[in-house]
Amino acid sequence: MTVRQNIREAGLWVVKVGSALLTGNGRSLDHDAIGRWCDQIATLREGGRRVILVSSGAVAEGCRRLGLASRPESVHELQAAAAAGQMGLVEAYEGALRRSGLGTAMVLLTHDDFADRGRYLNARTTLRTLLDFDVVPVINENDSVATEEIKLGDNDMLSAMVASALAADVLVLLTDQDGLLERDPRVDPGAPLVSDASADDPRLDGYAGGGGVLGRGGMVTKLAAARLAARSGTHTVIANGNLDDVLLMIARGSDIGTVLAAHVEPLASRKRWIAGQLIAKGEIALDAGAVEAVRNRGVSVLAVGAVRATGTFRRGDMVRVTDAEGAEVAKGLVNYSGDEIRLLLGAASSEIESRLGYVDEPELIHRDNLAVL
Repeated sequence: MTVRQNIREAGLWVVKVGSALLTGNGRSLDHDAIGRWCDQIATLREGGRRVILVSSGAVAEGCRRLGLASRPESVHELQAAAAAGQMGLVEAYEGALRRSGLGTAMVLLTHDDFADRGRYLNARTTLRTLLDFDVVPVINENDSVATEEIKLGDNDMLSAMVASALAADVLVLLTDQDGLLERDPRVDPGAPLVSDASADDPRLDGYAGGGGVLGRGGMVTKLAAARLAARSGTHTVIANGNLDDVLLMIARGSDIGTVLAAHVEPLASRKRWIAGQLIAKGEIALDAGAVEAVRNRGVSVLAVGAVRATGTFRRGDMVRVTDAEGAEVAKGLVNYSGDEIRLLLGAASSEIESRLGYVDEPELIHRDNLAVL
């Protein structure tokens, strides 16, 4: 069975709609387009599929409501625009989904909701409960309170984190492009479309481009989102949201857009949470032998294989694990602080007590708290 055929059987969808689509490139919310997408979601629901909608557009709509000629640069003005624009999004989706016979609920999230294990579990349970109540959750980043340090950075990544948390079957990223092209369409209008590929195909990095004025994410963030979702076994479709019945075409397995397939076994729930963290407190670099052991033999991160530790972090914080050149290998929750690990570099587990004066754990990161990427 092909990936597109698998998507035809997908039971849980996460659909993200970008700012350019929602706001007519900044003019105002496109209520007709929102109505069309909501009608399609209603049809998907009638076919037994459950749908979570991740929506951009609050800042752009807020700029219109506040009379701003362009997107502001200061955090406080962005937050004010998001707060004003969120009202427009709520009204638009509530009205369109109600006309389609569906209930809805607005859920605003920040990175902290994913970084804190308890809040992550609460958010996941809330979304599952809303689906059980037969409503369509509409999710947006809580830009009105998020500061630059805790922003998810783009709703592409937010949608991928939601898909990962719920182990969704498919993530649909609707954009104003036909999908991922092999070359920048602004330079080469005839650039061929990438129809199907593995999400982790390294050739895709050369195809991805930059973002637009209103949307903060171009194909770079969409590719990163697809790779994050793939770690939970979620396939991603990047498609043009302006196409008639685009969601229904995807559901039928039509050959549109770009399908980025997940070709890995889904991670366990706790490891999905670890892999989904975007903000690391530090970094531990390993020698080649330790990298091989972590990647291929499923072992813990031990001090004997550690060659470098950077950053200020404490026991329990999430850090990146890399090879000696800095390429990411894994993410994990550390058993020791950054200062302590720097004292333990290259040490055998039996030497921990002599170097620190005590032993908490024999590993820097236990394999149960390690998500290999």
